[in-house]
Amino acid sequence: MAETPDTPETPEPDAPEAEAPEAEVPEAEAPEADAPEADAPEAEAPEAEAPEAEAPEAEAAKPAPAAQPQLSPRERKVAARDRRGRRRGSTPEERAEIRAAKAAARRRRREQERAKRGKAGPREGTPPAEPAAGTPQVRLGKVVSDKADKTITVRIDIARRHRRYRKIVRSSMTLHAHDERNDAHAGDLVRVVESRPMSRTKRWRLVEVLERAR
Repeated sequence: MAETPDTPETPEPDAPEAEAPEAEVPEAEAPEADAPEADAPEAEAPEAEAPEAEAPEAEAAKPAPAAQPQLSPRERKVAARDRRGRRRGSTPEERAEIRAAKAAARRRRREQERAKRGKAGPREGTPPAEPAAGTPQVRLGKVVSDKADKTITVRIDIARRHRRYRKIVRSSMTLHAHDERNDAHAGDLVRVVESRPMSRTKRWRLVEVLERAR
């Protein structure tokens, strides 16, 4: 009877020690419970990267662009000529259209220049109107030789203003004129007119003697 009270006392101090590991079990399981949550994004990452892994396969499936053939210098020159021909018009119809457009642009430009000229008045150095077709030309000159029979050599002095530099440029030319009566002599100022060919070099005819030589 004396040992009965001792039997319940022996497990009392050990009960808390046995319960301590049971209380620590949730603490040990906590990291294990958190581990799947932390690993979940890592497990999903390969799924998100799956399209990137498939991208090289899709690019490999696309046909590779055809490599351009290497052209020789002659072939490059021919190709460049063909491109220039396309710009200028490769067919007769296209070339005719281009010519018509250029002609219209030239006409517009000339009309604008005429309008400006009309507002500004006649310009300095404007040449006189050309004679009508069929009118023979007339020249004034000085006789330099009358040795030949019925023929005189006339020097025509020409003074013109240079179109760009505006300087007076002087020149001269000689011609042979027919003198039926041998009226003109060396040093005379004469008027000659254009006529039919009378010899190999004579294309002019004496009209009158304007001034006699002294």
